[in-house]
Amino acid sequence: MVGPGPGGGAPLENANPLIYRRSGERPVTAREEDDELPDSIDDREIFDLIRSINDPEHPLTLEELNVVEQMRVKVNDAESTVAVEFTPTIPHCSMATLIGLSIKVKLLRSLPERFKLDVHITPGTHASEHAVNKQLADKERVAAALENSHLLEVVNQCLSARS
Repeated sequence: MVGPGPGGGAPLENANPLIYRRSGERPVTAREEDDELPDSIDDREIFDLIRSINDPEHPLTLEELNVVEQMRVKVNDAESTVAVEFTPTIPHCSMATLIGLSIKVKLLRSLPERFKLDVHITPGTHASEHAVNKQLADKERVAAALENSHLLEVVNQCLSARS
């Protein structure tokens, strides 16, 4: 751990993360604009929802830190499933559960209830991958976490637009 954290608090775990270029905005197609046609949800639409989530430690988005990538989002609209793999910036990142929770909350708030969500760490990229994935897959643990007002405030900060 190196350097002070946000607001001069605890030291940052990854004081100098690599920063990646943001992908361009997706052009809207004529089919998507046609209100008469059903609008299926695809990988890019899910990526667009989660790419701008703020990292809890750095003034950067999850996309800018390469924590989320479009290629790690899988959607099956017909079966109402969404799977998102995310990659913490370091193998012992203590913020992994919070990042996964923020992704899950963003999707829960944005998608129709018919979707089954699977948010998990990219295999082999985190020391506590199994434990974090177990927490994120447990609906009761997620619900209990969101009843914690301090944790909910931190999640909401991750989901808020930066000025």
